[in-house]
Amino acid sequence: MTSVRTGIARVLPSEPLVRNGHLLAISSLINAGVGAVFWLFATHWYDDADVGLSYSALSASLLLANIGQLNLNDFLIRFLPCSGRHTRKLLLACYAVSATWSALVAVAFLLAVPVLAPGLGFLRTPALGTCFIAATAAYTVFVLQDGALTALRRPGWVVAENMVFASAKILLLAGGAALAVRSGILLSWAGALFISLLVANYLLLRRAVPRHERENPDTMRPPRLLSYAAADYAGSLFRMAAYTLVPLLVLNTLGADQSAYFSLAWIIGYVLFLVVRNMGSSLVVEVVRRPERLVEQGLRVLRHTGILLTAGVLVIVAGAPWILALFGPGYAEHGTTLLRLLALAALPNLVFSVAVDVLRARRRMRAVVGLQVALCVLVLGLAGLLLPVLGVTGAGVAWLMAECLIAAPLLIGRSHWLASTQGSTP
Repeated sequence: MTSVRTGIARVLPSEPLVRNGHLLAISSLINAGVGAVFWLFATHWYDDADVGLSYSALSASLLLANIGQLNLNDFLIRFLPCSGRHTRKLLLACYAVSATWSALVAVAFLLAVPVLAPGLGFLRTPALGTCFIAATAAYTVFVLQDGALTALRRPGWVVAENMVFASAKILLLAGGAALAVRSGILLSWAGALFISLLVANYLLLRRAVPRHERENPDTMRPPRLLSYAAADYAGSLFRMAAYTLVPLLVLNTLGADQSAYFSLAWIIGYVLFLVVRNMGSSLVVEVVRRPERLVEQGLRVLRHTGILLTAGVLVIVAGAPWILALFGPGYAEHGTTLLRLLALAALPNLVFSVAVDVLRARRRMRAVVGLQVALCVLVLGLAGLLLPVLGVTGAGVAWLMAECLIAAPLLIGRSHWLASTQGSTP
């Protein structure tokens, strides 16, 4: 696995901003590619209703995990590079707080399932409920470990651990199908998650963290860390709600079969959103080290990622019906237009995402929160209006409209957020 990671890194640009962003994007692409194979098998081995219910349950778990992790992933990306000899202590504290809180949030959700999501009532059995709670807590650690590896400039290890996670999912899914376990999709995802945690945290805590503490013995303590974390968490809740509540809206409005069609289109289209997210994470890490280069590197990310996105959007828009046909004729029939709309929405999302990361690096947290609130309100509001009228395609229209409505003023007023800074502190 190390040789694969090293081989990939050798063919990438030497500039840390672009190289690390590319490695993170490659990690997402590998995970998405193997994940697509996972869902390809799932759609052939399980009924459409089981696929739809499982995806909705996973979406709920991801939403709860993102609530429970308190957005400490981005906090670690922002502050772990300057944590010096306190790196291990800061990381483990974030693990403990987020895992505990996410488990409590998952318990509260299961108690409220009859009211919030009656379609997920099957999660209230003792076995699946326990698995759901444990997996939600574990996923918060999974997210934080990626943030820590990114912050410590180890994105190649993110590639490796995502390969472990994606591959283990398929192997466990095959075992569940062989045993005719209806909840095999959920159980395979949870089992692969725990395997990945063991591998990644061994590398992180035994190698990456000790080396960082040796090479950076001095600790910089920026003021108001708690206020930063609180504001960043508040904004992230709205952003993650936009990403993870739409599948539940589709399930509750259109039913399990339509939820399955949405889920596959979203999994594919969201890869483009992840590419933007990964380049933004690399931007924050580099700006923390060299704040005087914020404008230069922000523009670099916009231009470079824009080229990559345009190519990806063209491929998905042209190939949408054939890509979805791999999962069955129903997916191509109902999801082609949706997938094309989601791919197009990734272009304005680039402007939104880079603006959030630049503002986060500059610690302008009111603007960070405001942008994410606007995205959530627009996406969920438009989806709620359009799903009953346009069916599952309404979710794609909602995403494209919301992203464009936010990106347009950001481009027009880019001098207000993408401007030079003087003497920014880490």
